[in-house]
Amino acid sequence: MAPWTRSPRYLVFVLAAVVTLLYLFGSFSAPPLQRITHIEDPDLPNRLAHSGRIYQKVLADRQGLIKKMGPNRTRHRVVSRQRTSISSLYSVGISCPRHSTVLLKFNAWAPSAMEARKWVCGITRVETKPDCTVYSFGINLESSFEAEILANTDHCQIWGYDFSVNSFGPEIPSSQTHRTHFRPYGLAGTDRHGPDDVPQMYTIETLMKMNGHTHIDILKVDIERYEFETLSAFIKPYIASGKPLPFGQLQLEIHLWELSFSEFLSWWEMLEEAGLRPFWTEPNLVYQNYNRDRGSELAEYSFLNIKGDNIFIKDPKTPFACGCRARPACTRADTRSLDSIDIRTSKRSWIADSCSKLLASFAIVLQTVF
Repeated sequence: MAPWTRSPRYLVFVLAAVVTLLYLFGSFSAPPLQRITHIEDPDLPNRLAHSGRIYQKVLADRQGLIKKMGPNRTRHRVVSRQRTSISSLYSVGISCPRHSTVLLKFNAWAPSAMEARKWVCGITRVETKPDCTVYSFGINLESSFEAEILANTDHCQIWGYDFSVNSFGPEIPSSQTHRTHFRPYGLAGTDRHGPDDVPQMYTIETLMKMNGHTHIDILKVDIERYEFETLSAFIKPYIASGKPLPFGQLQLEIHLWELSFSEFLSWWEMLEEAGLRPFWTEPNLVYQNYNRDRGSELAEYSFLNIKGDNIFIKDPKTPFACGCRARPACTRADTRSLDSIDIRTSKRSWIADSCSKLLASFAIVLQTVF
C-alpha cells in the first residue's frame, strides 16, 4: 500500500515538497541587472561655492602676510634656510568635493623611500569613463603612480614622457601595458624636436594634437623645475582667450631652487587666474632629508580645475554605464557621488535569499504535517 494512502499527512507533505521545488526552481534564475544610469550630486555646487569663499580668505591672509614682509619682497627667497615652507604662503584653500585617493610614488634610486604622495580628487569619477585620458611627464624608472591609475580604473589610457629613460617603470603589470603609451620626449614651453635636437622637446599642446586629444582628465608633471616655463607657455593663452584649461586636475611637483619670491608669486597667481585651486600639498621628504640645510624646496601640490565642465566638478551630459569594483572605494558612503553604477545582486546575497526561502517553505510544511 502506498504511504500516502495510509495517512493524508504524507500526501500533504509530498504536495508541499513539489510546490516548494517549483517555487525554488523558478527563483533560481539569474539575478537581473539593476542599472542606475545617473546619480546626481545636488549638493556639489554648494560645496564648491563654500570652498570658493574659503579660498578668498586664503588670498586675503596671503596678502596680509606679504604686506607684513615689507615692500622689498623681491629680495626674499620662496623658501628660507630657516625651514620656511612653501605651504606657509601658498596653502591649500579648498577641499576636494569628492573623496581624495592617495597614489604612492617611491624614489627610483631608494626604492624603500617614499618620495611623496600623489593625491587624486575623486578617482571614482573616471573609474569607468570610456575616454579617460592621463598624461604623465617625468617617469624616472618609477611608475607606481601610473600603476595605481591603471589598477583603479577600467579604461584610462596613460601617455608617458621622459627623455631620460626608455620606458615606464617595472611597476606596470604586463596585463595593463596595452593601456600605456611611452615616448622618450621632454616637456618644454616651446617645440624643439628637429633632427638635430637632442633631447627632443615638445609642448603639451603639440603632444595633445599628435595624440588626437582635446582634453586630459589627470595631468601629472614632475620635470625638475621646467614646470615654470612649460606651464606658463601652456596656460597663458587660455587666460587670454577666456577658455578653460583642457584638463581636470593637475598633480605637480614644484622645485623652488633659487627662485625669488616675486617670480614665484607671479607664476602662482597665473595658476589661480586660470582656475587651478590646490586641494593637497606636502613636502618631498626624501629631498628634505638629503638637503637639510636647504629647507623645503620641493613640494607636491594637487590642483583641481574649477573652470569648465570637467568630470571632477560636473556630472557628464551623457551618463556612461559603469561597474562598482569590489574594493574599499565602492563600499564607502562617497559612492553616491559616482556618475553611474552597475549594481548586480551578488551571488552571496542571492544564495542567502534562496536559503531563506527554502527554510521558510519547509517550516510551513512541518507545521502542516505535524
